Amino acid sequence: MLNGMRIIEIEGLGPGPFAAMWLADMGADVITIHRKGTPVTPGMPEQSLLDRGKRSIALDLKDPEDLANAKRLIATADALIEGFRPGVMENLGLGPETCQKLNPKLVYGRMTGWGQQSPLSDTAGHDLNYIALSGALWYASAPDQPPQTPATLVGDIGGGAMYLVAGLLAGLLNAQATGKGTIVDAAIYDGSAHMMNLLMSLRQTGNLSDTRGQSLLDGPHWSRIYTCADGGHIAVQCLEPKFYARFLDILGLSDDPAFSRQYDKTNWPRLTERFAHLFATKPRDQWMELFYGSDACVAPVLSPQEALDHPMNTERQTWLDRNGTRQAAAAPRFSTFNWAPKPSPKRGEHTQEILNDLPPASSG
Repeated sequence: MLNGMRIIEIEGLGPGPFAAMWLADMGADVITIHRKGTPVTPGMPEQSLLDRGKRSIALDLKDPEDLANAKRLIATADALIEGFRPGVMENLGLGPETCQKLNPKLVYGRMTGWGQQSPLSDTAGHDLNYIALSGALWYASAPDQPPQTPATLVGDIGGGAMYLVAGLLAGLLNAQATGKGTIVDAAIYDGSAHMMNLLMSLRQTGNLSDTRGQSLLDGPHWSRIYTCADGGHIAVQCLEPKFYARFLDILGLSDDPAFSRQYDKTNWPRLTERFAHLFATKPRDQWMELFYGSDACVAPVLSPQEALDHPMNTERQTWLDRNGTRQAAAAPRFSTFNWAPKPSPKRGEHTQEILNDLPPASSG
């Protein structure tokens, strides 16, 4: 889908590499500038899954010759991704003003936690910090438990990488139409707050409360995760009345008057406790035999390995074991573009190839 687009990624962590991987998944020529002679960040693999489908060039951006080569490369690109604190790229001589003089159509993507200009723009932070301050963490667990989300998914990926990619694609379309590039200021703080607008819409109908456990999606007995007899878990979220009715029917509770008032908040804690006792009487897979294929809106909580082995994945092939790595396939899918996982390059693997393809340096 993005065949012919060239994206330059300055090596970073988390949302920047993920965004670049996603663009590579969609067919862009993504070239990562890896740091020359720098060891891999502790905890990260030599050939990261997030580098799949990319090409790698190793440069020392503090070396004048390598910096000149980076500028020559950026001059050939449609977009650039960087994820440093504000000012770092400017100090390297690769700020947006410099790069867009070299390449007026360049879409310059900047990925930070707190934004380019803010009271916290120069301070460190991580996923949980950004979504805590943006409000996106508030409803992320049962009311009697501390808020907790899947690591990095809501902030780094949802509020960060996804918004960076959307901004880059919008910038690329605009550059094609106008001949002018733009700067994309993607802040995890902003993106994670923006995702909250779906919940904010519930406030208009009185179904969102600032008190945890009193809103339409974070308090009811029919919107919970329950522990089963074997320690496994099932996720229940039968929001609409017809799905709630099917849920009760499968459990044999359709005629129980206690469950008749689905949206009565005063009953939610007591009915949650009843369901907790009920689901603790059988192992997870027994419950799922009852619910599988129904409109009761119940699903087992699976590990990645279990998801790989599930019949759903047999058809979709969403989870794959390829090149010695378990990974999820590209998403979304396109009717005119077939995707297959490509291996991640070694650091600097394509350095000479990329340099050989660059146009000669300007005499000016």
